[in-house]
Amino acid sequence: MTIQKLFLTFFGAGLSPKAPGTVGTLASLPVGLAVLYYLGMESLFMLTLAITIIGIFEINKYEKATGIHDQQEIVIDEAAGMWLSLMIAYSTAITMNYPYVEILAIIFSFAAFRLFDIWKPSTIGWIDRELKGGLGVMLDDVLAGIAGGLLTVVVLMGIGKLV
Repeated sequence: MTIQKLFLTFFGAGLSPKAPGTVGTLASLPVGLAVLYYLGMESLFMLTLAITIIGIFEINKYEKATGIHDQQEIVIDEAAGMWLSLMIAYSTAITMNYPYVEILAIIFSFAAFRLFDIWKPSTIGWIDRELKGGLGVMLDDVLAGIAGGLLTVVVLMGIGKLV
């Protein structure tokens, strides 16, 4: 396996025969949590920005070589989206003070990101359908991550009002 394919499949997670997007998202979650916990939010943001930019260029090269757009094995976009959702949710969770809020932020950010990544409403779907190449592959997941993070914030705040 080439380094490019290792990167695009998030260390092979995208090669899962069933639900490669979900497997890629699950594989990226502990990595994101480790970076968040040990290196901080700023480091996770910079890592997300870096893999998004590198991902755009590497996906363009990979699609040119294979002739196929947005292959299911490419899950580096899921990592970027998951980490954005996690950062938005976690930055809100640490300001709240009810039991298990940080764990709920992690779980809900995963679920909300997958919801928007699969459903692809509005602009997310338009980008997925209309933008070709690496930009389209990465940008729909970036927006799904932002939407997932914001939905998680709303849910966490709603729970905070109830408890």
